[in-house]
Amino acid sequence: MLVPEKWLREYVDLEGIDGKTLADELTMSGSHVDSIIHVDKGVNKVVVGKILEILPHPDADKLQICKIDVGEEVLQIVTGAQNVCVNNFVPVALVGSKLPDGTKIKKGKLRGVESFGMLCSTDELGIPENVVEKGGRDGIYILDKEYTLGMDIKDALKLNGSIIEFEITPNRPDCLSILGMAREASATFDRNLLYPSVKLEKEIGSIDEYIDSIEIDSKQKCKRYYAKVVKDVKIEKSPMWLQRNLMEAGVRPINNIVDITNYVMLEIGQPLHAFDLKHIEGKKIVVRNASIGEKITTLDGEVRELDDEMLLICDSNKSLAIAGLMGGLDSEVKEDTNTILIESAGFDSKTIRMTSKKLGLRTEASSRFEKGLDPNLAKIAANRVCALIEELGCGVVIKGEKDNYPEELKPHISELRPAKVEELLGVSIDKKDMINTLKRFDMKVEDQIDKLIVEIPTYRQDVQAEVDLIEEVGRIYGFHKIEAQKCIVNIQQGGKSDFRNAIDKAKNYMVGLGFNEITTYSFISPKSFDKMMLPEGSIKRNCVEIKNPLGEDYSVMRTSLLSNMMEVLSRNAKRKVKNVNAFEIASVFIPKGETNKGLPYEIRNLCLGGYGDEDFYSYKGYILSLLEYFGIEGLDFEPEKNHSSFHPGRTANILKDNHVIGIMGEVHPKVLEQYGVKGRFYLAELDFELIFMLANPNKTFKEIPKYPSIKRDIALVVDKEIMVKNIEKVIWDNAKKYLVSVKLFDVYTGSQIPEDKKSVAYNLEYRSNDKTLTDDEVEKIHNKILSALELSINAKLR
Repeated sequence: MLVPEKWLREYVDLEGIDGKTLADELTMSGSHVDSIIHVDKGVNKVVVGKILEILPHPDADKLQICKIDVGEEVLQIVTGAQNVCVNNFVPVALVGSKLPDGTKIKKGKLRGVESFGMLCSTDELGIPENVVEKGGRDGIYILDKEYTLGMDIKDALKLNGSIIEFEITPNRPDCLSILGMAREASATFDRNLLYPSVKLEKEIGSIDEYIDSIEIDSKQKCKRYYAKVVKDVKIEKSPMWLQRNLMEAGVRPINNIVDITNYVMLEIGQPLHAFDLKHIEGKKIVVRNASIGEKITTLDGEVRELDDEMLLICDSNKSLAIAGLMGGLDSEVKEDTNTILIESAGFDSKTIRMTSKKLGLRTEASSRFEKGLDPNLAKIAANRVCALIEELGCGVVIKGEKDNYPEELKPHISELRPAKVEELLGVSIDKKDMINTLKRFDMKVEDQIDKLIVEIPTYRQDVQAEVDLIEEVGRIYGFHKIEAQKCIVNIQQGGKSDFRNAIDKAKNYMVGLGFNEITTYSFISPKSFDKMMLPEGSIKRNCVEIKNPLGEDYSVMRTSLLSNMMEVLSRNAKRKVKNVNAFEIASVFIPKGETNKGLPYEIRNLCLGGYGDEDFYSYKGYILSLLEYFGIEGLDFEPEKNHSSFHPGRTANILKDNHVIGIMGEVHPKVLEQYGVKGRFYLAELDFELIFMLANPNKTFKEIPKYPSIKRDIALVVDKEIMVKNIEKVIWDNAKKYLVSVKLFDVYTGSQIPEDKKSVAYNLEYRSNDKTLTDDEVEKIHNKILSALELSINAKLR
């Protein structure tokens, strides 16, 4: 919101307060200042001159020699402008003057003719092109009337003071006006507020002669429609003071009638529109929803197609304007307009916002309506327009009005407890000061000793509850004046949960084992199930589908981390990375029931993956090492032949007390084909939440053995189908307390062993913590183990 400082001062007495102080204090009271723009922008030694004579240049067809009276002397100035005439009053930059762009004017010659200055355009005076009326943008700026010759152009064009740019929050549409910001300044500095006059000196005739009725078909979308009529309209340029106010506020002057409606919109905050009454058929206005596909040509010449959610202003037969956005081209005010209907209405903010968005059309009017305006402003604004038309003598106001106001908006009543003010703000404010502050905002206050009954004006829809009133009191008192207080509360030290700490420990340990951590998307492509060769009926295919996916590749939530890991491994392999070991601890998402309704179960899993200098046993070692780190012992590995993603002979389930906590193994060759890679890849996926539950943080320490051990080697011939773990189980089950270690060091099949047999060799270590064992003691135990092996699995010593 651009607020010209001199315009603001018309409504509030700010004597003794400079622009910088004004901006600073308004910022501290809650009206954030974005910037301060100085209007003159460095214009120096530019005066008003009158063209007395224009002669052609003797040596240049496109140049003219002007004799210009600047008060104390007549200057000769050569110009290339073609829009100047004798008796025009124009801005003249004297020799030695400086313009906003840094240009310094010197005495010079143009094609042999001396020139003592320069005639100025609006651009050369630093006036932005986008706010200059169309006729004034090309060539020299022709002043609107006679001025004192030699008068400083800054005084003539009011190129003085500053423009303050405010950032207005969406909840304060009342501040999107000069009067609204004047009210803020009045409250901030405790100065009197002067309201603009809406008094009409003379009204004639009756509005019934021109308009019969206002019909509102959609009362939810149109809160109020107020209309006045003005006849004998004279379309001409607006006076310079009005043009300058508009231009400094960022609005281009058009003609006096349009300028007055824009002026009042900026002044009071209520958008208005003027229709040429001769284009209104049937002597009535109808506010209705548009039809699907209905079209209207707006003031900017664009043909716009509407839908049935948009609101139109119509007469008996045709549409006249898009409500709250822009008028129609056919009914605009033109040079031959004689009688106008002034529209001042209140529209539903959501309707205007959605219409503006759909049409890609945002105007000064829509930017105000979409934030929610007070419909009670409609009458005030319309009468203010009529008062200015009277003041400028550009029309005669017709007596009466047409006002359709289905449901009048009443002031809101709220209570304010002074004790609550002190409780929330932390400072003691005198009740009289509270009352004074609220009254500065046009609020009516009734003092009831322990509380204040406050009537809030309808234009302050942001003030509803007691805390809103406390905020008003606080910001005018000055939040910066409230001293910071120590917070005296019981504060508990925060920290990570045990589960999060366990995740951190696991990550650190895996990095210590030489793995790199990866992070992948939680959503995957359904094609991943096929690439991992999951059968059609696999439970892993039952996944959560995303309603608004980024694309097919990210359309379902993962039920396993294996496919994500394979994507990472295959990408690295294709880029010639020789050795990769990676891990990820992340969630998988399991639907609740067959209907998949409600939030899914989130289970935290640990996934390992790699290729290169690895094999099945190295990955088994990594897993055993990690689980041992968490105090989980007594693990068992069972062959898994039915998981289609893994090699059927090189895959195992990981068990603890008959609970499956994960799977590991070599990736199936056909899966590798799906990912376009070759070689041997290894994957493992474990339920980390189960690992956390099984973890034993207590470490058991044993005394270093004092006595020597005795080692014995045995080589057994057994059936090929017998697994090593079964042999070791027999050994441990039949050993007494002295057996401390069983190590497999050789597995042999060959010419010296029958085809259906294999040789397995172990090193057995015996030790006592109390004494030195004798050969006889060890021999008894050793023989018992051999006998048990022969009886249980038909093992023969080799």
